[in-house]
Amino acid sequence: PRVCKLPTSTVPVGLVLSGQGVDTSLSEPGLQQAEAAGMYLRELRFSNVFVSNLLRARQTAEIIMRNNVHSSGVEMVFDPLLRERGFGIAEGRPKEDLKNMANRAGQSCRDYTPPGGETLEQVRLRCKKFLKSLYQRMVDDHGCPGQSSAAVGREARTGAAESGTDGPLPGLPGDGMEGVPLHALVVSHGAYIRVAVRHFVEDLQCSLPQGLKMSKVLSACPNTGISRFVLTVSPTESGLALSAVRCVFTNRKDHLTSRNICYITH
Repeated sequence: PRVCKLPTSTVPVGLVLSGQGVDTSLSEPGLQQAEAAGMYLRELRFSNVFVSNLLRARQTAEIIMRNNVHSSGVEMVFDPLLRERGFGIAEGRPKEDLKNMANRAGQSCRDYTPPGGETLEQVRLRCKKFLKSLYQRMVDDHGCPGQSSAAVGREARTGAAESGTDGPLPGLPGDGMEGVPLHALVVSHGAYIRVAVRHFVEDLQCSLPQGLKMSKVLSACPNTGISRFVLTVSPTESGLALSAVRCVFTNRKDHLTSRNICYITH
């Protein structure tokens, strides 16, 4: 293996907006970031792994799981419900085009839906559908004796380093896992994860760590940024029901600092 320090400066995310229609593989910086995330998470034990079926997410998940020392036998479930937000006619075009379209429409880039693209509400509905399937899959795999909690770690990946934020916790990989019996790794994409976090906070009234500003919670997720939520699910007569959601941290990128070293085999 060779040892390489991760780049410390912000690298421009590729000129082209990928979305769903441009199914590209990871860039070299992206591979290094995925290796760093894998090293950061290597000692955690994952009960389940759910991954977007787009190539860049699959590659990221494979790298994380290859580095993991406890979860080698866990099946990766590739789920189209975790795909990046569809950006319609803006896909395959420079990202600046999307900003220009939004400006002409008098909207923010985040809220704007290009012709043929997914609205934020459509992405939110996809997220809700995925969460239901996650609950059911984890209960089918591990049972649900009474009330059951599961930590959901959401990890994003799209291309190269972006700006992002860290939560107030000291940055230990196992933060928030005490007493939580199940732990799912969910690998998706930046725009999708931002909608999912907003769903947890606004729709599900997720509890937040003391001192964490809402602007940081809802900020853009950096590439390979890591968020953790603890979901408590209870069985009811009509099926499984979510009874509580707790945010442990969002958009953590400790593994991408200059202090971290990633090991890449060639």
